[in-house]
Amino acid sequence: MKDFNVNNIVRENVKSMKPYSSARDEFEDFDTADMIFLDANENPFQNGVNRYPDPQQSSVKVVLAKQKKVNTNQILLGNGSDEVLDLLFRAFCEPKIDNIISLPPTYGMYCVLSNLNNIENREVLLSADFQPQVEKILDAVDENTKIIFLCSPNNPTGNSFTTESVTTLLEKFNGFIVIDEAYIDFSDKASWLEKLNQYPNLIITQTLSKAYGLAGIRLGICYASAEVIAVLNKIKPPYNVNELTQQRALERLKDEDKIKNEINSILKERESLLKVLHEVNFVEKIYPTEANFILIKVDDANKRYDELIAKGIVIRNRTTQPLCENTLRLTIGTKEENQKLMEALKVISQI
Repeated sequence: MKDFNVNNIVRENVKSMKPYSSARDEFEDFDTADMIFLDANENPFQNGVNRYPDPQQSSVKVVLAKQKKVNTNQILLGNGSDEVLDLLFRAFCEPKIDNIISLPPTYGMYCVLSNLNNIENREVLLSADFQPQVEKILDAVDENTKIIFLCSPNNPTGNSFTTESVTTLLEKFNGFIVIDEAYIDFSDKASWLEKLNQYPNLIITQTLSKAYGLAGIRLGICYASAEVIAVLNKIKPPYNVNELTQQRALERLKDEDKIKNEINSILKERESLLKVLHEVNFVEKIYPTEANFILIKVDDANKRYDELIAKGIVIRNRTTQPLCENTLRLTIGTKEENQKLMEALKVISQI
């Protein structure tokens, strides 16, 4: 990666855009405690959510910046990671001209968003051990390739990508490397946030939906250079993160001990499930995992999926995905839920 310049990648129409200026944006530098707000056509009767939310989610960003050791101007929050990813397409990829690269089997929204935004998605399969094939990826790059998406730890495979492969892509590709770290809290590998200031073309997405247990509030996070975040702020909807989401996120983020305990419990349960899976006769392979799920290869994925459904247990059948024939993805639940899963697997194994 040489002479990387964000302005060379931003879409021309986005360069000339000015962000929507909301009523609250205009007063962000003032002490608003004693002000009377008659500017936004809101209902004046207080109920906790009668006012528009902070469009920049400042309080949440301050906590995240401290915990993640980044600056607040390196953070963008979105209505789930899907909105964050969509904003990247909208800011940097010209419809019908540009392309992105994704590495199946991986998170399906990269393909969905590329179709939605009319951007070519060049798929380069992972290797047999689910690692990026760096040379093939670089061979697929042309002058219109703007983003390479890496999901690490990867969904649905559960493994992290090697430091060497990611570093090579960061250094040789003169576009954005987006690392989706939705499952990083379950891994013993360090987050690529540690390298954020080293690579101007590095963008990292995380979420409060997994380890933080807040899937229902839909809060996604983007970490990047201040220049990239400034571009995304130009095009994001003004009030894209609602007040209730901001309040719940703040409450949860401050309870660090509880979060750590829950993660440790999930990891402990993961180990217990792994031990049982080794004893199930229809399990042919257990893939290494650094996530809150386990991918297994079985004799007949459709049959085993149906058998578990019949016992009231819903898992994910991934057999239609590239390199994932006859695989099932098992999410780690509570101790009680995992016990029911393990008992069901043992019964089915004896049939």
